[in-house]
Parts: sequence; structure tokens; C-alpha cells
Amino acid sequence: MTKPDISVIIPLINEEESLPELVQWIERVMSENAFTYEIIMMDDGSTDKSWEVIMGLRAHNPRVKGIRFRRNYGKSAALNIGFQECIGNVIITMDADLQDSPDEIPALYKMIVDDGFDIVSGWKKKRYDPLSKTIPTKLFNWATRKMSGINNLHDFNCGLKSYNSEVVKNIEVYNEMHRYIPVIAKWAGFRKITEKEVVHRERKYGTTKFGLERFVNGFLDLLTIFFVSKFGKRPMHFFGVLGTLAFFSGFFLTIYLIGEKIYNSYHQVYERNVTDQPLFYLALVTTIIGVQLFLAGFLGEMISRNASERNSYGIKQKIGFE
Repeated sequence: MTKPDISVIIPLINEEESLPELVQWIERVMSENAFTYEIIMMDDGSTDKSWEVIMGLRAHNPRVKGIRFRRNYGKSAALNIGFQECIGNVIITMDADLQDSPDEIPALYKMIVDDGFDIVSGWKKKRYDPLSKTIPTKLFNWATRKMSGINNLHDFNCGLKSYNSEVVKNIEVYNEMHRYIPVIAKWAGFRKITEKEVVHRERKYGTTKFGLERFVNGFLDLLTIFFVSKFGKRPMHFFGVLGTLAFFSGFFLTIYLIGEKIYNSYHQVYERNVTDQPLFYLALVTTIIGVQLFLAGFLGEMISRNASERNSYGIKQKIGFE
């Protein structure tokens, strides 16, 4: 099967009104630029007539493909399955609400094919969102830049992105991790990441599907990505270090209390009982925490060594194995 130039992956939920206009727009752009393409529409458990619309679009254009989830699993799940199923040389992701413009596709494609980038992320510099959405977005983008070291991206969460096909076949997106795909890709070894300023259009149909809780979940997912990428294959390096520091802190406090008790007893200096001193309980707590953290690291190592993907690494090229 000949690979198409572009795979367009569109996660959606309850977007029956916008889908015909969006597909028609994409078809026009592809035709004007002589691109071969496929459109993969990921129906994430819609309760309206979105799936019927997708089937109708498929009947008129065999390049339109659809995958329907039994229930709503989230955008990350939709993108992950779309990445598995797509066959294009360049993958474009975009939202189904018509706020992303398909007219951006040729430039995004060129930046991957001609300029050699792994990922090009859209930057909606001028947004048509309320302050309750834009302010938290700026905060999380700032935090993501600081934690990931990807300082040249302003909008990690923009749905309009383009990818080299090698990227999407070597990363896994789950939970709410779609916000941090550039971070996941960087830690998978894909470092040619840039952004392109794109047009943000006002929503034409329906209402937004995201609430404020996504920002709390997004921050927790960022911590998860940071931890797993750094210590996923060596948890003892995290828990063991913390456990050792805590244990020895408690150990030295205990030595200090014992030494002080012996000194005061020898010189017949009155003092409170050891168990009446706050340092005794601090030494006890830090010692116990140290042991628990060390055991957590040990168990993490045992689990990691028995995981099926423990020796799964990103191999860029092979030679001589044909």
C-alpha cells in the first residue's frame, strides 16, 4: 500500500454540525496542493449523530476513515489509537470544532518534510477564549517550559500540530498526556521541535468540551511525565536517594540524643527524658520514612525489572539486518 503524504487525525465528541464543513475544507486544501491523504476521525463516545455524519462522509470520500469508541475515553486515548492506525508520512492533528484552520496544513507539512523538524506545534498567539481559560493556559505553558526545557514553545496544548511519522509510532499517549506530547517526544529522543503561529478561529458550533478541572489534571500529568521519564527504569535512584537521606538524618539525630544523654548523665546535668524531647520523635519519623522510601525504591526496581517493556528503547536506525 502506498503511503499517503498526510494523515489528518481529528479527535471529536459531539461535533455533528462542524464535521461536514471541516472535511470539505480539508479536501479543498489537499486538492489545491496535490497532496495524497487520509482523514481519520476519532469519535470519542459521541452521543449525538457524529458517527452517522462520519459514515456519510465516508460514503462520499473513501479517504475518510472513522474509529468509534464505546464510551468517552478522552482526547489522549483518541490520539493514541489514531497514531497507531495512521499510515501517512506526515501526521497532522487538529480539533473538530473549526477553531483550527486546515489552511495551515501546507506550511506545517513543509516544516516537517523540507525543514526536517520532528514536531511543529501550533501557537495560537491571538485567542478567542475567555480569561478563565487563557490565564491558566499561560500558567501551565510556563510551568511546562521550565520542567521540560523546551523553551521555544508558547502553547503546548494547541491541538493543531504536525509530526514526522516516526515520532507518533514511538510514543505512547495516555491519561491526559496529549497536552505534553512535545515533552514525551523530547524524552523519547526527538529534539527537533519548533512552533508555528497559527490562526485561532472563534467557535462556530456547539460549546467547549473542557472544564477547569483539566488544568489540575494537566499539572498532575506533567509531574507524572517528569517522574516516569527520569526514573521509570531506575526508581531506586529516586526513592533510594530520598530514603537514604531521611534514614541517615534520623540516625544522626539518634546518635546526637544518645550522646547528649550520656554526657549529661556523666556530668550529672538534669534534663528531660529523651522521649519528652521533640528531636526524639523527629528522629523516629525520619528513620521510618527513610526505610519506607528505600523499600518503595526496591519494590519499584523489582517491578521494573519484570516489566515486559523494561528493555524497550528507541532505535533510530538499523543496518545489516535486512
